[in-house]
Amino acid sequence: MAALNGAFEARHGIKVNMWRAASDKVLARVLAEAKAGRHDVDIVETNAPPLESLHRERLLQQVRSPEHAALIAAALPAHGEWVGSRLVQRAELPKAYAELLHPRWKGRLGIEAGDDDWFAGVVTALGEADGLRLFRELVATNGISVRRGHTLLANLVAAGEVPLALTVYNFTAEQLKRKSAPLDWFVIPPPIARANGLALARGAPHPHAALLYYDFMIGEAGQRILAERGFVPARRELQPPLGATPLRIVDPALLLDEGEKWARLYESILQAARR
Repeated sequence: MAALNGAFEARHGIKVNMWRAASDKVLARVLAEAKAGRHDVDIVETNAPPLESLHRERLLQQVRSPEHAALIAAALPAHGEWVGSRLVQRAELPKAYAELLHPRWKGRLGIEAGDDDWFAGVVTALGEADGLRLFRELVATNGISVRRGHTLLANLVAAGEVPLALTVYNFTAEQLKRKSAPLDWFVIPPPIARANGLALARGAPHPHAALLYYDFMIGEAGQRILAERGFVPARRELQPPLGATPLRIVDPALLLDEGEKWARLYESILQAARR
């Protein structure tokens, strides 16, 4: 964000005042300020599920940008009240998930504790009954080490403590790799991605400056900054090669509607792994 904001300020001469926090805290602050009748926020930049929540709360406004034509379809929800600027991908190793059941992976697997959205994407892609059966069998036969924090998990791979992490952010692994850390990342199909994006607040106090920022983030200059840092940008011409299988973007609306179900199923899998 520092690189993006610096480039935006240099291009437009508009100072960006940024408040940074975890996605749940960003959502809570926007909701609290709206309830209090305060209009301090212009742009909300966070994960797709909180942005979808703000759409449902009628706290965003639709934007029609000329930059939309250059984006992949998954970055553009039909309502137009937020836009994906980058995709945060979870990447792994063998050619199919069923191969993780091989005895060679016993005691060698790690997973992040909060990745129920990734879990929902993989299980629905495999077929819910088959996917749940596979993960339950995997935990029972080979076990999974549960860790909290994607950066921590990637660093544990680099340190050799976790030989194979099932869920890492590809940009974190790529950044560590560029610093000569002894690790690499790749994809088990289907490649699961979650959109991060931005939206224009309905009561934005600086709407014209906010629109400039919106276009900059999904325009070529902003997208190249993201690509240089190992993210998967939303512009079609900057999509990196991730194998023959298209990205499967986790549907934030589905997560909002069925989030409790998938969180409960994922936690039941992890509870078995912790025993």
